[in-house]
Amino acid sequence: MQEDLFPASDAPQPADDSRRTFMKQAGGIFGFALAAPLAGQAERLTAYSKTTTGVTTLTLRINGQPRTVQAEPRVTLLDALRERLDLTGTKKGCDHGQCGACTVLVDGQRVNSCLMLAITTQGKEITTIEGLAQGEALHPMQEAFLKHDGFQCGYCTPGQIMSGVACVKEGHATTDDQAREWMSGNLCRCGAYANILAAVREVATQQAKG
Repeated sequence: MQEDLFPASDAPQPADDSRRTFMKQAGGIFGFALAAPLAGQAERLTAYSKTTTGVTTLTLRINGQPRTVQAEPRVTLLDALRERLDLTGTKKGCDHGQCGACTVLVDGQRVNSCLMLAITTQGKEITTIEGLAQGEALHPMQEAFLKHDGFQCGYCTPGQIMSGVACVKEGHATTDDQAREWMSGNLCRCGAYANILAAVREVATQQAKG
């Protein structure tokens, strides 16, 4: 006859009432231990939802004109431009601030619009690629990109141009090496860097001559 692999213990077993009492006490202690953290987490989530949800009316000054947009506070400047205002010249590349395709100017400073909340730019002057030309007259940086063939697929070009405009204005394009360094945040997957550099340096030289 095969032996039982899990033989019953010879020790006396607690009565059903004792067992139920023990389980109730253990459950109560466990519940008490968890109550405070769970309640705190719920409060934090409630507060977080109150500050990040809800459509807000934003007034953004873009390319010299006030524009009104309905957006949640969490909406980035890039998404507000492209999806709410139909200004699709600004491109969405990596969406992590690493490629520079979404570069625009905010109060004259170049920024990655994918990393900036639209709500934080109220009251500031925003310039996109659509705002560089004066009517039919292209901006000197746009003309230089055409002259030097500073693009291939063209996807990174708006961000490259916007960054180039700021780079020259900052005085960071006085030499080839300096321009390379200060334009390094804008990636070109086609590899048109030599032509981009030539365009930026030409504009810098023209402005230096006055």
